[in-house]
Formats: sequence, structure tokens, C-alpha cells
Amino acid sequence: MNVFKVKRITEADYGCEDTGRDEPMALLFLEPVSDNADLNADTVKEKRVEAAESFLEKQGISEGKKVIIFDNGEIRKYVRVVAAIIIAENAESKKMVFATQRGYGEFKDGWEFPGGKVEEGETPEEAIVREIKEELDTDIKVERFFYTIEHDYPEFHLSMDCFICSIVNGDLVLKEHEAARWLTIDKLDDVDWLPADITIIDKIRDLLD
Repeated sequence: MNVFKVKRITEADYGCEDTGRDEPMALLFLEPVSDNADLNADTVKEKRVEAAESFLEKQGISEGKKVIIFDNGEIRKYVRVVAAIIIAENAESKKMVFATQRGYGEFKDGWEFPGGKVEEGETPEEAIVREIKEELDTDIKVERFFYTIEHDYPEFHLSMDCFICSIVNGDLVLKEHEAARWLTIDKLDDVDWLPADITIIDKIRDLLD
């Protein structure tokens, strides 16, 4: 699979030909972007892809957005985010991880590792430090890269870089989230994790063991 940025969208031009299409089609002009882990300028070129206008509207795909194209030709909106795996110890010297409950949007009330979207020009490490400062009023240090989650939601593909982090300064103030909990290994299954986050719970279990 490869990641592209939508440079331009125009109406698909079929001239006088009767295509038999039941709905209007659009032509997407795509350029490869550096989100491709294995990007090779010799193999990944600019592309033109047709898609139904209704599909683009439903997926929220517009000029300037990123899309992912799978090996079977399927196209989907691409969202790149970062998450902080904040590890600490409680009074009993047991390791625990910080989890937050989403307080807004489609996935409201689901539990996740805090973080957010990577902005243009940011490194993932810069993004997670900024997001935690904005969302939790806390300064963190990125200790190391942990894992990248690739997960298909119904209307977009999520790529989430997870980093092991420690607290430098601050009290993890909830500015956007509904609730938060420090979870020890025996409490990891006590919350309703979001579909992407739950895929690494076993890996988190190993961290806390």
C-alpha cells in the first residue's frame, strides 16, 4: 500500500462516450508523500485515479487530503496520528499506563492512549509532545518508538505511531477528555478500548509485566 496527497480533483472526462455509469465520477491527481515507509522515487510515481463523487464526499476526500491505495486498488482516506504510552509506577512499585476516555466525536466514550494528528512539517515525536501539552497541559519526554498501528475504520485508514513517554512536568489535566485512568496490568481489560488501540493491549501487557 502507498500513501498519496490529492493535488487536484476534476470531473472525469469521457467525451461523448456512454460509460454506463450510474453516478458522476471524479479524477484524482495524486502525488506520493513521505508517509510511505518504503517510498522509492523510482517505483512510486504520481497517479491518476477515478472515484465516484459520492464516495469522495462520504470519505471526506478533497484536495490537499491524503489517501492510501492498497495493492488491490482500493482507495481510502488516510489519517496519520501519534499516541503516547505514558508509563509510571504506583505506590506499590507496580507499573501502570495512562489511558483517556474520549469526550467528543464519533468515538465518544471510547478509551484510548492520548495523542492526536501529525501536522504538516512535524515529526511524529514533535507531534506527540505538542498534543500532550495541548490536551493534558503536561510536558513529556519521548523515550523511544514503540509500535505503529495500521487499522482500517469503515471510512478511513488510521496509521498511529506509538511512543513510550515519561512525564517531565505537569499533572495530566483533562482539557478535552471525559475521564482518565492509570491502569495496571490486571486492569487493562476494565475499559472499553477503541478498535485501533485494543490491537496493542497485549504488547502493553508485556510492558507492564
